[in-house]
Amino acid sequence: MASVDVHIDVFLNYILVEKGLSEKTLESYSRDLTRYASFMSENGISQVSAEDTYIILKHMITLRDQGLSPRSRARHLVTIRSFYAFLYKEKTLSRDPAKLIDMPKSGLKLPDTLNLSEITALIDAPDMTSHRGLRDAAMIELLYATGLRVSELVSIKMNDINRDASFVRVFGKGSKERVVPMGQYAMEKIELYLTYARPYLLKNKPSEYMFVARQDKPLTRQGFWKLLNRYALKAGIMKNISPHTLRHSFATHLLEGGADLRVVQTLLGHSDISTTQIYTHITRDHLKKIHARFHPRG
Repeated sequence: MASVDVHIDVFLNYILVEKGLSEKTLESYSRDLTRYASFMSENGISQVSAEDTYIILKHMITLRDQGLSPRSRARHLVTIRSFYAFLYKEKTLSRDPAKLIDMPKSGLKLPDTLNLSEITALIDAPDMTSHRGLRDAAMIELLYATGLRVSELVSIKMNDINRDASFVRVFGKGSKERVVPMGQYAMEKIELYLTYARPYLLKNKPSEYMFVARQDKPLTRQGFWKLLNRYALKAGIMKNISPHTLRHSFATHLLEGGADLRVVQTLLGHSDISTTQIYTHITRDHLKKIHARFHPRG
C-alpha cells in the first residue's frame, strides 16, 4: 500500500479538483493532515489502515494535551474524517476507522442562534418607509430565508434572481454554484426593494449587483455587518450576533422542523456532510425538550 503522504496528496487533489473547495480550505486540510501524518510517523506508522481508530484517538488526545481548544480539535477531526471517508469510498480501505469517533465536547461551538420571535423582531426593525430600510429589510429577510453566507449575499447580481420561480443562484466557496429557494416573504421584500428603492439608490445609474450602496457599488460585507448590529439593538436583541447567526438560525430551524440533514447540507452549500453535522446536537437538545414537555414520563 502507498505511504500516508501519497494518500494525502491524492485526497487533496480530489478536494481541489472534484469538490472545488477554496484555497483557504485546502490549506487548512493540508495543514491538519500534515500534522496527523507526522504524528503517525512518530509512532512508527507509515501506511493508513482500516484499523487506524486507535491512532486517530491517540492523536486527538495528544492535541488536547498540547493545549488545543475543543473547537480546533474538532476541526482536525473533521479533516481526518473526510480523509478516511475518501479512502473508504475509493476502496483503499475495507472500512472507515474514523466514522464512529465523536467530536470533542464543546467542539465547533456555534454562535447564538435566534428564536422565531427574535427573528421576527429583527426582520421588522428596518424602516419600510425609507429606501435604505427597504433594501435592508430585503437583505435580512433573504439571509434568513436562504442561509446564505454574507459574502454570497452581497455578491448577488440581478441575473442571479429568478423572480418567477423564487430561486436565487449563488456561488459559494471555491466558486461552487448552487440554487436555493427564497420563499414568499423574501420574494415580497425583494419586489418592494426592486420597485421602490433600488432605482432611487442607483440614481438611474446601471449596476449588475442586486443590493447597492452608493454610486452603483454593492454593499460590502462590513457595511451589512454594521447595519445588522444596528437593527439587532433596535429590536432589543442582546445577543452578540453576526450575519452568520442568521445562517445558523436558518439551519437550526429547518432541522428542528424535521428537515433532512442532507437537504440542509445542500442548501448551505457544504461539500462535506460532517460540516453540517455540527447542527445535530442542537436537534437532539430540541427533541429532548419536546420529549420532556409532552411525554407523560418525560
